[in-house]
This record gives sequence, structure tokens and C-alpha cells, in this order.
Amino acid sequence: MKFDAKKFIEEKSKELKDTIGDEKAICATSGGVDSMTCALLAHKVIGDQLTTLFIDDGLMRENEPETVTKWLRDNKINVKLINAGNDFFAALKGIEDPEEKRKVFRDTFYKTLGRAVKESGASFMIQGTIAADIVETKGGIKTQHNVLEQIGISPEKYGLRILEPLREIYKPQVREVAKELGLPEEYHQRMPFPGPGLATRIIGEVTPERVTILRKATEIVEEEILKELKPFQAFAVLLNDRATGVVGGKRAFGNIIVVRSVESKDAMTATVTEIPWKTLQRIRERICEEIPEVTRVLYDITPKPPGTIEYI
Repeated sequence: MKFDAKKFIEEKSKELKDTIGDEKAICATSGGVDSMTCALLAHKVIGDQLTTLFIDDGLMRENEPETVTKWLRDNKINVKLINAGNDFFAALKGIEDPEEKRKVFRDTFYKTLGRAVKESGASFMIQGTIAADIVETKGGIKTQHNVLEQIGISPEKYGLRILEPLREIYKPQVREVAKELGLPEEYHQRMPFPGPGLATRIIGEVTPERVTILRKATEIVEEEILKELKPFQAFAVLLNDRATGVVGGKRAFGNIIVVRSVESKDAMTATVTEIPWKTLQRIRERICEEIPEVTRVLYDITPKPPGTIEYI
């Protein structure tokens, strides 16, 4: 049966209105299509009863907090920007295990949200959990930071009553809903970006210095690939190993960046994007020239399965 975005919106709007009533709600958004769709849907249903939170965890793309909060304000949606980067870096300090990293991020994320909810007097928190998040977490593939009750964690632990209007649908359907709601193409067709941000693309410890390297590499990869291709997801990864290179005619022991680009419909499986050689060369040239700490650039040709799309 063909998915009907308009009918879905009508059903979820009624559910949200009936559940929230005259109380206040918070919607946490990262700028991704899932959370932005939730924010727009909730705003259309409950208006000024909604406050949208953008938690700047220090792990976002370049200028992401400013760009997203500006769009929300320009569209008359109440938004509050919370600068919490120091809290996240402190919590992640010394942690290298991928699963532990995700769990620490989740705990810090919900503690930050919990404080914001109490300050706002909101009774509900609306978030952009989608079906793939639940399937992968329950299946033990990786812990998604926005999945709680499905793995036996009570949201009440964080002082929250959580609503997940998108939990039954996958990314293609979310994009249809977003378009129907009037979210511009720059958001409804945006490449997925993980909730824990660049922390999922750093192998080893997450530090401000390592995030700065990866943020610049991410910007380069997205700019160059999106000039001629429209992959499901394209990004950079910073490895924990280092490799010898030659910089300025001298031996250098620098960082290794992996370029990852995949094609997928629902993120449950993925094939590797066949990027033109000249594009890969441009990416390598720019990364090595613009990020002197990097001495090697690799391209990942692993599909899902056996690999996952993200690295942790």
C-alpha cells in the first residue's frame, strides 16, 4: 500500500493534540530531517505551547547551530539554543569503546534535556525517533541515543514523558511527510546526520581538537561530492591510527581520514557510491592542503552489511 503523507499528518496531529492538550511540550532538534519534521509538525498542532531546543553539543557540522536556529526563528517557531559542548566533551573524555561512547552521549543528552524541560515547565518531549533507530537498537547493531523505552530504560529517569510521532516509519516516508508539511528541500532531502554527531565518526577518544579536524574534513567531503552526486549519505571519518607522510619536504606522522559515501533507501542496507576518480582526487588534495594534521586519505568500499553506514 502506498504511503499517504497527508493522512499520516492528520492522524499524528490528532494524536499529539489529544495527548498534549493545553500543556507545554519541548521538541529537541539537531537540524536533521527527522527532528525538523517533528518540530514543524508539533508547531502546526500546538503553536506557542511548543519550545524547540537545539543542544549545541560541540559535535555538529560547521555553523549548524546558528543556521538551524535562524531557520526556526524565521518561521515563527520558538527555539532555545543550549551551549553544552563542555559537558559533552567532559563526559566523553578518555572513552574509546564505540558502544560506551553512544551510551555516555545518550545519558548526557537526556540529562541536558531533563534540566531544560524542568526549567520550561513542559510536560512532554517530542523527538524524531524513526523505525530504523528502534530496529537497530533492539537488534543490538548499535545503540541509538534517542531510543529508551524500547530497550528497557524508563524516560521518567530523566524526568521526561516522550512522544515519538515518526517511530513507525522509515527515512523515505519521513521525507514525504516533511515535504507535505512545507519543510524546504534543503532540509527534507538532507543527508542523514547522526544524533551523537561527529562523535560517531571519530575512532578513539573524542576531543575538541579531533572534532575540529573532522569538522573541516566533513565540510570538504560534502562540498565536493554534492557538486555532482546525490548519495544517501557522504561524510568523513577520523581514525585512531596515524600514518607517515611528507609535509614541506619533511617526514610527518599525521592523521588518517576515511571518506565514506553510500546509497540506500532506508538505512537498513547500503551500497557504496561509485565516486569518479577526479572527485576523489579533489577531496584528497583539499583535505591534505587545508588540514595539515592529515597525511593520508582513504576511501571505504564496504557495503552494509557487513559494515554499518556509520563507524561507531
